Amino acid sequence: MPRIAVAKTLPDFPWDSLASAKEKAQSHPDGIVNLSVGTPVDPVAPVIREALAAVSAEPGYPTTHGTDELREVTSASLARRYGMTGVDPAAILPVIGTKEAIAWLPSLLGLGADDLVVIPEVAYPTYEVGALLAGARVLRADGTAQLGPQKPALIFVNSPSNPTGKVLGVEHLRKVVAFARERGAIVASDECYLGLTWEDDAVSILDPRVCDGDHTGLIAIHSLSKTSNLASYRAGFLAGDPALISELLEVRKHSGMMMPTPIQAAMAAALADDDQEKEQRERYRKRREILLAAVRGAGFTVDNSEAGLYLWATRGEDCRATVDWFADRGILVAPGDFYGPRGRKHVRIALTASDERISAAAARLS
Repeated sequence: MPRIAVAKTLPDFPWDSLASAKEKAQSHPDGIVNLSVGTPVDPVAPVIREALAAVSAEPGYPTTHGTDELREVTSASLARRYGMTGVDPAAILPVIGTKEAIAWLPSLLGLGADDLVVIPEVAYPTYEVGALLAGARVLRADGTAQLGPQKPALIFVNSPSNPTGKVLGVEHLRKVVAFARERGAIVASDECYLGLTWEDDAVSILDPRVCDGDHTGLIAIHSLSKTSNLASYRAGFLAGDPALISELLEVRKHSGMMMPTPIQAAMAAALADDDQEKEQRERYRKRREILLAAVRGAGFTVDNSEAGLYLWATRGEDCRATVDWFADRGILVAPGDFYGPRGRKHVRIALTASDERISAAAARLS
């Protein structure tokens, strides 16, 4: 059956391999501290919940393109929060969580066996999954020099990075944009952690300093899962090249990929209210401060990690041995090999646990 044939092309679901480490961590007398996934644990702000409830009685179908209000608020928030001026509200498209958007982007763009998709060497696994679902070829590369004469159809960049927290500077992103335009490639920039910077400023692919105000061939991918605790709402959006957004909109209309009306209202409220985002950012800053000191105090080197919700840590051994070391202390972390061969000596440690659990992890590490 075709369905089985597609499934066979995909890698094993990585989290399944953590079952034994999770069981070991759960046996700790004080319970597990799960720092393996980036799942928000803090409450959704009242202003967002109230907006959700206010339209919960509406029975009609939502619009795939999103309400005018949502797109206008989104455009304004990008300019206000990140300096992304000139984003046309018509070139914004709400998506049912950015994992869905990333996984289906190569397919929705019509890519196939003749096309090459470039992803970072250490990368969020769904970039590769999306390319495989489309039947495209995949190449891991962090710089344009690695591509030689090849002409990719789609280039994924991710800054701040999941899992490493690395931030790509303006000049690096300018080179990617110039390279893509020379070769007719689309750049999809995963910017879901753009609002969570700690030691370095991150910029969008749509920032005028990067693209000179020209969004041609560029798609920025944004999520409210981390900045506003809306992971359960599946609230994200794409922005960028009006022609590409229009094309994706048409395909998503035919496919029934539309964000529910109450979620659109909640998302608009979240994007209009900077206070709740700043409050959540401060929570993560404090947790990072505690955990970073504890991880370093336990003898680990923390690489990159200038932004985002993770510490990218190593002590020079195979990541699975490090996972077991943490599990012995009742802490579950993610092995770096989830994210590509170059991650095999690192682990990813999430900041997404309660203050009490972060403090418990720090105490165990000391």
